Amino acid sequence: MSDIQENPASIAITLPDGTVRTVPAGSSGFDIARSIGKRLAEDALAVRVNGKPLDLHASIEHDACIEIITFDTPSGRDMFWHSASHIMAQAIEEIFPGSRFGAGPATEQGFYYDIASEHRFREEDLRKIEQKMLEIGKRDLRLQREEMKRVDAIAYFTNVRKDPYKVEILEDTLKEIETVSLYHQGSFTDLCSGPHLPTTAKLKAVLLTNISTSYWRGDSSRESMQRIYGIAFPSEKQLKEHVARLEEAKRRDHRKLGAELELFMLSPEIGSGLPVWLPNGAIIRSELEAFLKEEQRKRGYLPVYTPHIGNIDLYKRSGHYPYYSDSQFPPLTYHDEDGKQEQYLLKPMNCPHHHLIYSSKLRSYRDLPIRLAEFGTVYRHEQSGELNGLVRARGFTQDDSHIYCRPDQLVDEICNAIDLTQFVFRTLGFSEVQTRLSMHDPANQEKYGGTAEVWKQAERDVLEAATRMGIDYFIGIGEASFYGPKIDFIVRDALGRKWQLGTVQVDYVMPERFDLYYIGSDGQKHRPVVIHRAPFGSMERFIGVLIEHTAGNFPLWLAPVQAVVLPIAEEVHDYAKSVHAALISAGIRAETDTRSEKIGKKIREAEVGKIPCMIIVGQKEKNSGEVSLRRHRQGDAGSFTVEALVDMLRKEITERT
Repeated sequence: MSDIQENPASIAITLPDGTVRTVPAGSSGFDIARSIGKRLAEDALAVRVNGKPLDLHASIEHDACIEIITFDTPSGRDMFWHSASHIMAQAIEEIFPGSRFGAGPATEQGFYYDIASEHRFREEDLRKIEQKMLEIGKRDLRLQREEMKRVDAIAYFTNVRKDPYKVEILEDTLKEIETVSLYHQGSFTDLCSGPHLPTTAKLKAVLLTNISTSYWRGDSSRESMQRIYGIAFPSEKQLKEHVARLEEAKRRDHRKLGAELELFMLSPEIGSGLPVWLPNGAIIRSELEAFLKEEQRKRGYLPVYTPHIGNIDLYKRSGHYPYYSDSQFPPLTYHDEDGKQEQYLLKPMNCPHHHLIYSSKLRSYRDLPIRLAEFGTVYRHEQSGELNGLVRARGFTQDDSHIYCRPDQLVDEICNAIDLTQFVFRTLGFSEVQTRLSMHDPANQEKYGGTAEVWKQAERDVLEAATRMGIDYFIGIGEASFYGPKIDFIVRDALGRKWQLGTVQVDYVMPERFDLYYIGSDGQKHRPVVIHRAPFGSMERFIGVLIEHTAGNFPLWLAPVQAVVLPIAEEVHDYAKSVHAALISAGIRAETDTRSEKIGKKIREAEVGKIPCMIIVGQKEKNSGEVSLRRHRQGDAGSFTVEALVDMLRKEITERT
């Protein structure tokens, strides 16, 4: 017998930095991470093979591009938090036997699981569940994937796990799937596509944050469930840092600051999710509207106004009613004096109205592009548990615009809409912006209007515009609207949280539904393409995010009160009033505090009120004809003549710096 043994087959793996390594076929992501370094192996959670995420211990049999996924990456955090939801479900099952589980996804800020249980969860239960999760972590349970025929999985969740929610998912959502995957961890099993953590030992710290009511599959006619939210980390230090951010988020909460700064109010007497703007908030909103209207005018937009309700047939024609009927208020039924019945709907979208404006007269190819713009209020019947001050409301105003253009103008117009959106974010101080190209899911074509060919063209146009503008984007499959692909802008605020705000959408579908056309140079009818565009998205949501991003410290041009004149003594009240009059005359929003309080208290209260400029006048200032300026959070800014101060503030306001 020969002593020579054949070398096992080898494969070439390419790392993200372009390095190529040779490893034995069948190596796992963990094997590769360990060959690179001990620390990477300790931090490794999963592996991405040719762009597809897989479990860390999955075998790799062929040459491939490899990326080790850690918690420091967005996909790593999502996977960690999704695995934590499974661990939470196991903990709940062990403490409260008989609980059943709906959906348990990762979110941008952690995870949740919808639970059906006879036990009504309370705050003290969350602490028990946390401790049980940490105990499960210490058990070092391997999360093991098992692929199973769908029919066998139905039998498993019917007879073994006895979870009717998983059975329904298998029989409905996954009915076209032949083979599904299950994940086992100790005595607990869940239906999931994965990947997951290699072991529960990766979970070192957890915080369950709150409990809310949900409905199975988001349908209010289905059974009520309990939703538990949480977040988890690979270290206690990361959890402490997160808790510190949460405390800062509480201080910045737009609902808290909105009340303190008297920006808006919410009243059950008016209705849930229907914010009312108070004078200070109305100033901020009107300044933002004026800012965008001015920029739109420069770029050729035409203003329009449309009513708050419309005939239901209009929204059936557009598709908004059948596609989004669950999130709309019930129709209003009206009988006229002849007994004729009509149905109206609170306006869910502005676009159908704009399409009728376009079609109200004959259009030539020379007239295009036509850019219609409106700050239009729309209404959505959001579930009460989802309402959140300004950022999730039932009545809100969109900075809506619809651009009607020829196909040869389309990419230029998309680029212009992208440029406007980026200009808005830069001006408002959002420096970190991600861009998602939201495409349709070809495997679920029935969700969308239009043909596969139309979608292919629209998505090609979006990609071309994004490339031309040089934006760094990622693709979101299944995130498109029912009528077209979108360019969604996701801003990161001062606390690192992400918010989806502005959007640009391409639409080949509505021109067909509304029979929109223009007369071309050949004298024939041609379909325009529609671009839906909203840089702010929703005024309410945008301002809510802006409040939290700035902690209510608005730039001078946006501040409801831009300056307050603070006289030191009664002897200079007349001079203080003359300074105030000069500010008002120059268009600066100013007040005068003539209370008989010490100047230190006046300054402290102005700081608490987040007023950008405190103008202090005493006998010295009166004698010299000057004022002393103090800037919010900055302190003394020097002395100025009244004229010089006004010129400086006007320049800052005009330039929106």
